[in-house]
Amino acid sequence: MTDDQDSGATPDTASQDAKTGTFLVTHADDESAVLTDVHDGQVHTLAENPGLAAAEAITGTLTPVPPMGVSWEVGDLDEQWAIGVEDSDLAPTQQEREIASGQAVGELTRQERAGAGELHVITVPEDGVEQAVADVLDDEDGLRSRAARLGVNRVEVRSDDGVVSVRYVP
Repeated sequence: MTDDQDSGATPDTASQDAKTGTFLVTHADDESAVLTDVHDGQVHTLAENPGLAAAEAITGTLTPVPPMGVSWEVGDLDEQWAIGVEDSDLAPTQQEREIASGQAVGELTRQERAGAGELHVITVPEDGVEQAVADVLDDEDGLRSRAARLGVNRVEVRSDDGVVSVRYVP
């Protein structure tokens, strides 16, 4: 093989492979962090942790670390925020109760909130409210991913007889 022939090595394509988006930090320690793209679910392991904590979301650009590109680094960090998940003592609002009364058990209604965020109303059997709330709260990464997609920092779960509401709020 001469110097003029292709050696099979690939040029540094980090800029081509960079990924810009919104990511949820699903695990973090002093040395590294694991981020999940909230739009496509792709998982990215960071080679170093630039100060991220689990349950945070970021918007920015990740770039693969050469030479193999199997780990990532944060190239640009545009925004970083914590996302809290709360089992509220408050009852669903009048609007949420009205939505629930107009749908069958097991149905879900999604509705944009005035301003920012989203509201989910689930109608459940009256004797199944506690289990439904537990099921919703068990999916913290799913709740936080949706909150990150919506650009909000808090998820509040409210419940009452036959109604569970999940509020994605700023």
